[in-house]
Amino acid sequence: MFQKICIYGAGAIGGWIGARLVAVGVPVSVVARGATLAALRAHGLRLREGADERAFAVTATDQPLELGAQDLVIVAVKAPAMIDVARAIGPLLGPRTAVLTAMNGVPWWFLQGFGGAAKGRTLQSVDAGGAIARAIAAPRVLGGVVHASCSVDAPGVIRHRMGQGLIVGEPDGSRSERARALDALLQRAGFEVTLSEHIQQDIWYKLWGNMTVNPVCAITGASADRVLDDELARGFMSAVMLEAREIGARIGIPIAQQPEDRHAITRKLGAFKPSMLQDVQAGRAVELDALVTVVRELGQLTQVPTPFTDALLGLARLYARERRLYPA
Repeated sequence: MFQKICIYGAGAIGGWIGARLVAVGVPVSVVARGATLAALRAHGLRLREGADERAFAVTATDQPLELGAQDLVIVAVKAPAMIDVARAIGPLLGPRTAVLTAMNGVPWWFLQGFGGAAKGRTLQSVDAGGAIARAIAAPRVLGGVVHASCSVDAPGVIRHRMGQGLIVGEPDGSRSERARALDALLQRAGFEVTLSEHIQQDIWYKLWGNMTVNPVCAITGASADRVLDDELARGFMSAVMLEAREIGARIGIPIAQQPEDRHAITRKLGAFKPSMLQDVQAGRAVELDALVTVVRELGQLTQVPTPFTDALLGLARLYARERRLYPA
């Protein structure tokens, strides 16, 4: 089913997925730009795992029109870049093209066909005016959740540290032909794949941990273990998570765990720097809206008060704006 595959965004996750696909003989094209595009053309897509480094030849361009319609497009960009993707992705989309989102946070399609009283609503915090939804229609979408640690050592050079987990699924929960084909393709590439019947639940559970540790580490500059070791910081994070848990319950994705249960999972990752802290240190735009602003918006839609989420958003937003990493 998926003969023509394009990775849109050859960063840490997109590069990792692309390299693993090419490694098992699946031809892959990549939409990239700037230094990353130059590196891919000169040296291929390079993947580092432990002491091993392998280079994989890919077709790379910054002009989607050169590639034409694809069977599968894997969108693996940071949420702030999605509006630019929406403007440029059109030439890659044929009548039957599927689009797999492999991104952090709540995606623009989250409430399509789901969400109780919020069902079908456009989330303005992640898709103002619905521009992304118009460019990438909901029936094209397959949802994805990544459980792996990857980083970019240099343009076109991806380091995979740990984890092989990918969760994929149709937003309506069906085990469609294309979902099963994607499951088989990714398993062939060596990923530990789960075909989910409720991908929104999987997205929300990952967000439940990320929405606090990411911005708190970004603001403080501390690694995740040090944040969790601080009793007051951990307590504040737990209060935010309880608000998000109530929101999830009202839209049909309850979480049975307590915040401390989720903290225990994060502790197992050790002294790591979450992606938002890495972005701040590198001077890149932060994914605040897809991780925190969207939770505040969902709170308003479900009539759940969010004073702790509001405080976290206000502090993180101000911090990022002062560093020109978030729009004024």
